[in-house]
Amino acid sequence: MIERLRPGAHARNARVVLFDFDGTVSLIRAGWMDVMVPMMVEILAGLRSGETEAELRAVVEEFVGRLTGKQTMYQMIELADNIKARGGTPLDPLEYKKIYLEKLHTKIRYRLEELESGAVSPEKYLVPGARQLLEALYARGLKMYLASGTDQVYMRKEARLLDVDRYFAGGVFGALDDYKSFSKKILIQQVIAKAECRGGEFLGFGDGYVEIENVKEVGGVAVGVATNEPDCAVVDEWKRQRLAGVGADFIIPNFLCHQELMHTLFLNGQ
Repeated sequence: MIERLRPGAHARNARVVLFDFDGTVSLIRAGWMDVMVPMMVEILAGLRSGETEAELRAVVEEFVGRLTGKQTMYQMIELADNIKARGGTPLDPLEYKKIYLEKLHTKIRYRLEELESGAVSPEKYLVPGARQLLEALYARGLKMYLASGTDQVYMRKEARLLDVDRYFAGGVFGALDDYKSFSKKILIQQVIAKAECRGGEFLGFGDGYVEIENVKEVGGVAVGVATNEPDCAVVDEWKRQRLAGVGADFIIPNFLCHQELMHTLFLNGQ
């Protein structure tokens, strides 16, 4: 279940833990890429640049994947740049973000309604084993932060619905309208600046390129959660390659290995 990419890697010195939210802890927004990519392909196809739909899809999938983990606005800015490059006149990226969020909300509305009504347990929309790992890390006394490229107002609500916000004494942070004022990188730098920990005392978990890269940049230990959503039973090879490529120390498909993972990170480390 645990693939160790860096022999000897351990988190015995960790004091602070950073978790990504969507795809790492939460499955509420599983399938978001199946909403964003077709929307963007349709917009670009309307410019009649001569590219096939398959060619446009490859372009969109590349930049959407590359920017996963950053605020959604960055993907919309990239869409606008691609429209300009093909001779079109784009809307403000914020308008594309609104269109996307409306489409996504239509897809996930029933999941939110199930959770809000209590019709289902929060576990239905958690990556398997996530709560057990969060409880183990919390019991160890580590200060935990939850950060997402999803708008803060939405992800804080979703974290409450999943009953995971209580684990994150450091705070729950998401994208802001002023997208340049928040990023996972900025959050890490702020934690270090407040002397909560040194870079080497960071432990990070994420299914996206960005958070793994940010944790490794400061010398922390990173666990790549290569979730194959929504079942999360096996490693998603596309995610695995990207996470390994930016320096993940470990790769897991889910947190069902939480006991072994805690032992590997904090006790064994060999």
